[in-house]
Amino acid sequence: MTLTATAPKQQLQTLKMLSFNIQVGIETRRYSDYLSRSWRHVLPHSARHINLSKIANLIQDYDIVALQEVDAGSLRSSFINQVEYLAEHAGFAHWHVQKNRNLANIAAHANGLLSKLPAEVVVDHALPGLIPGRGALQVSFGSANTSLVVMVAHLALGKKAQKKQLKYIAESLQHHDYFVIMGDMNCEPDWLVDELHQYGINTRLMDSHQPTYPSWNPKRSFDQILVSDTLGVRSVSVLPEVISDHLPIAMEIDLPIHLASQIEQRSLGLNCNTNSC
Repeated sequence: MTLTATAPKQQLQTLKMLSFNIQVGIETRRYSDYLSRSWRHVLPHSARHINLSKIANLIQDYDIVALQEVDAGSLRSSFINQVEYLAEHAGFAHWHVQKNRNLANIAAHANGLLSKLPAEVVVDHALPGLIPGRGALQVSFGSANTSLVVMVAHLALGKKAQKKQLKYIAESLQHHDYFVIMGDMNCEPDWLVDELHQYGINTRLMDSHQPTYPSWNPKRSFDQILVSDTLGVRSVSVLPEVISDHLPIAMEIDLPIHLASQIEQRSLGLNCNTNSC
């Protein structure tokens, strides 16, 4: 979807990216909150909107933001599409949502992507697994011949299902030269990189020790941003803001000149078509 905003005016050379599991806007600061605030997973609560405003302020300076555990509009979110809400309040011109589980209008579990650049192609993938409801959102920027593919994923908890899901993702990316995989992987990054390598996908990992979970005392590096070995990485960091039960992870990537030029040209053209410029 597209909002009435414009693409970045500066020359496109780098992209600031962020991945965040927002736990449908529920603030969690200790294990006991999982029990005491469990009802917020099915019923609306005023604090959710306050938390979404905090998230909007946090993400507004990034170019592309991947979201996991967002609500696409149901009873628990007061029928607010949280991806659209964050796009409007954080100043993102474009947003995409992938609904994975719709529980009788009580909960609409989804992945999302916010972008200040228009997408060329958007593909929803239902990931394999014994329990349905896991998905990956594939968004391409640039042209058909030269594009940056961003894959937003929220993997299953078990290794057996994760292996199947990573194989599926690898097969979806095998013909793309430039890609970013970002999301809540529910596994450690070294294992993830090795697993993708087995399926013919080579990724670059800056630092394997970037713990994001639990947010109040992070020990596990579940949230990750991996890039193809054709892309450069300037920096990667975990942000210390305790808003969800996960911490957000950020990365700034370098784009090859020809890729940056293609994305910029397509972005200007698509934005002009959208905004009648």
